[in-house]
Order: sequence, then structure tokens, then C-alpha cells
Amino acid sequence: EMLESVKIVEQALDQLPAGDVMAKMPKTLKPPPGQLYVRTETPRGELGFYLVSDGSPKPYRYKVRSPAFCNLSALSEMMKGYLVADAVAILGSVDIVLGEIDR
Repeated sequence: EMLESVKIVEQALDQLPAGDVMAKMPKTLKPPPGQLYVRTETPRGELGFYLVSDGSPKPYRYKVRSPAFCNLSALSEMMKGYLVADAVAILGSVDIVLGEIDR
């Protein structure tokens, strides 16, 4: 599997156009007015970003939906029928990063 991955990377590098790799980007971006939700899969679950723009350089609203926050919402269902003493083991099985759920 690793050798196959190396072959894929080599093929991608061969198809990369010649020229500078680093692009000059402006320090601030002005997204067009509107809203956008983008999600991607991470090892712990779905990670989502929600952006609402009024056309200015500062977003009107920006929210991050972490996988840990979503997984934590199922904790009450997972705890049914168990003792409070079991909470640490159950919480550990979900692999929650507490820094992600601090809102």
C-alpha cells in the first residue's frame, strides 16, 4: 500500500506544471456576499465550517462544528443504564478533545 502511494505521488509530481510553487496572496480576502458550509471527514468524524459574508473583509458569522462536539451530543444516549462511575470510561471511548467543545 505504501509503495502504491509513492507511485501516486510521483505521478502527481510529474503532472505538476513548471513554475513557481508559492503564489502571492493578498493579506486579506473579501469573500462575496452569501453563505457557505463546507465539511470534510476527519479521523474523529465530520468537521464543518459555516461562513456568512456581507462582502467585507471580516466575516459576518463564522462557526466551526467540530467532530468532538457532535460526538459529545450522543453521550446522554450512551450513558443510559450505566453508573455515574462508568462516565469516564464511556467518555474516553468516544475520544473527545475537550478543547474542541469549549464554546
